[in-house]
Amino acid sequence: MLWPGTLIGAGAGFAIASIPGAMLGALLGQALDRRMHLQSWGHLREKLGGRPVLRNDELLFVLLGRLAKIDGRVVDGHIQQARQEMRSLDMTESAQRRAIAAFNRGKSGHDRLRGYLRRLSAQPHAAEGVLRACWRMVWADGRAGTRERELLAQWGKWLGWTPQQVLALAQDYEPQKRQLSSAVTYQEALRLLGVSATSEPAQIKRAYRRLLSRHHPDKIAGSGATALQVREATDKTRELHNAYTLIKARRDFR
Repeated sequence: MLWPGTLIGAGAGFAIASIPGAMLGALLGQALDRRMHLQSWGHLREKLGGRPVLRNDELLFVLLGRLAKIDGRVVDGHIQQARQEMRSLDMTESAQRRAIAAFNRGKSGHDRLRGYLRRLSAQPHAAEGVLRACWRMVWADGRAGTRERELLAQWGKWLGWTPQQVLALAQDYEPQKRQLSSAVTYQEALRLLGVSATSEPAQIKRAYRRLLSRHHPDKIAGSGATALQVREATDKTRELHNAYTLIKARRDFR
């Protein structure tokens, strides 16, 4: 991949001294890319505008801040949910300060997020984690508005998800659905994942990921399944996620 500084250096060098100049300019531009951590034209624009490039943990809280502010007012539920996300990530004090700054940055709505999310799409588990955290923030005030749903559908598209897949995640965090899912017992969750109360955390994680891969709606849809079968696969993956979340909470591991 040719980065911004490399391209600019090569172009300027070619204009001054033809091919030898382009080669020298590209080398100097590449050094600039590495020094300034430039990975895209969006990064370059942010650097020129004085806005630092977002780290992955900061990106999450920028997204959460934008969702919290999208309807014009950040309520206490949004603040409490952001704090809960920090606790879930077991953030250090300095990481929490960065997260708070990123959350406030997100409320401004000035960041171009497409490039960041497209890069994150190469990490499926991280992408799903981001979308789930976003839905938790959406439901923090007890409702999911049209603008929030549309924004999440757009972010999901940049992450490589279909709108249907993104919206399906919402049901895991909708207050009424969440109350129903809490009825699943610890023993039922263990049976669903095919593990026991004495299984090691690593074994439980492998079982969860194996079952999730087997029943994922994308895999089912790709085999020519009907809409009903895709819906059943979506429900199954939600059950697996709820069971895994319950076991993690009971066994106290991440």
